Amino acid sequence: MPRRSPGPIAVVLALGASLTACGGGTDPDAKEITVYSADGLRAEDGSGFYDRVFRDFEKRTGVKVKYVEGGSGEMVQRLARERSNTKADVIVTLPPFIQQADGKGLLQEYRPQGSDKVAAGDKDPAGKWTSVVNNYFCFIYNTKQLKSPPKTWNDLLDAKFKGKLQYSTPGVAGDGTAVLVKAMHDFGGKDAAMDFLGKLQKNNVGPSSSTGQLAPKTDKGELLVANGDVQMNFARMTTLRDQGIFFPAGAAGKPTTFSLPYAAGLVRKAPHSGNAKKFLDFLLSEDVQRQVSSAAGGFAARTDVKATDRNAAALAEIMKGTEIFRPDWADIDRNLTSYVDAWKAATTG
Repeated sequence: MPRRSPGPIAVVLALGASLTACGGGTDPDAKEITVYSADGLRAEDGSGFYDRVFRDFEKRTGVKVKYVEGGSGEMVQRLARERSNTKADVIVTLPPFIQQADGKGLLQEYRPQGSDKVAAGDKDPAGKWTSVVNNYFCFIYNTKQLKSPPKTWNDLLDAKFKGKLQYSTPGVAGDGTAVLVKAMHDFGGKDAAMDFLGKLQKNNVGPSSSTGQLAPKTDKGELLVANGDVQMNFARMTTLRDQGIFFPAGAAGKPTTFSLPYAAGLVRKAPHSGNAKKFLDFLLSEDVQRQVSSAAGGFAARTDVKATDRNAAALAEIMKGTEIFRPDWADIDRNLTSYVDAWKAATTG
């Protein structure tokens, strides 16, 4: 499920008609909705999770889904720019950008049917957003050129990674911001994390607004190591066969990661709020949640849905032995600008 390539935000109409760059119509009775989403859940060949969900939703309700895709930060920025003339009905982003959207007053309360089955830590207590596909942050490596993945962060400082390592830009890409979150956890705080990332910069290729473009480069051997997330990279292993998933260990010596879910919220003043609520209910329905592992390569958001398909078993094996920590997303949302500024200072000084 390739993520977008660099350049303008990709605008895709999932179900056939044309969509202008400025969004869809605003007729509240129209049988349509517009979804702004982080990339990773749609497949170019039409076999992805979103592709199936959009088709099934239209078949069941008659409501067409217009789809706009980009980085998590970009989607929130676009929503903010359109505040006085809202185009989107639903937004789906990774943390901490869903919290950022809420902080900017861009979301309205709605608790979809089934959200009571989502863990408390994976939804907003005030009902502004809820996870719809669970996911975890990871790194990837080229399995052909490296016999085994780097075990620790410090291993990434090796000279063999010079010009062969890249991670997406914190503050722009959700997975790029996740690099900071994991580093601050693993190194025990902001200062130690930024000190390490400053040292790592000697090997780093440079900024990338899209995490998705790094997987093909890693598969080809242009990169040896890059960042990513389990859902996206696992889903692409059928076509990118020379990439493997790993979780570098911190000072404690144990591989760690954290939940990085796709979280959905109802947009404030959504032009088709009634249809949007139906769509959010549909995303959290048992039938759709059972497809998350088989169609998306991800993890169901509902705790009462236990997948047993082949993908689910493979994903469980990938996660085996990895310690999962829970970030303080309220702190990250509140201090994201200062964390990104500290990263910029550490990597450009």
